Amino acid sequence: MSIFMILFTLIGGITLSAQSSINGTLSRKAGTIETTFLTFIAGTLFLTIFILFFGNGNILALLDAPKWQLSAAFLGTMYLLLSVMAVPRIGVIATNISGIAGQLVIGVIIDQFGWFNSLVIELDTKRIFALLFMVISLYFIHKGNKRTIKETVA
Repeated sequence: MSIFMILFTLIGGITLSAQSSINGTLSRKAGTIETTFLTFIAGTLFLTIFILFFGNGNILALLDAPKWQLSAAFLGTMYLLLSVMAVPRIGVIATNISGIAGQLVIGVIIDQFGWFNSLVIELDTKRIFALLFMVISLYFIHKGNKRTIKETVA
């Protein structure tokens, strides 16, 4: 089953990159906030239909959830908005690598301290190297983007 989850996540990453690129292009015409709004309206419609046919949870339980847990919806909105802003300026891969680097940094912190009722996983050398390599990859990707932009303009 875990191989399917890895494949599903891989497909999710593919769709996220495609969405970032398309949203970045659309935002030049429609605006950043408007493009983000369209994404959430479409997502709301899709998920409403999905809940009606496949939902087996209790949507009203959201009303009883602690307020800090509801902040995740705001955080997801901010991620999408910032991505739509970044793609036209730094490109899809630099935007995605930056997002992943941010996820890894906060993920290591959350794991280290067990925030939000997560497992406590100690920071070790492997994790430090993983973060270091991610930052190095972001540096080279960003430098490569700058060089490509200069060559295209020249």
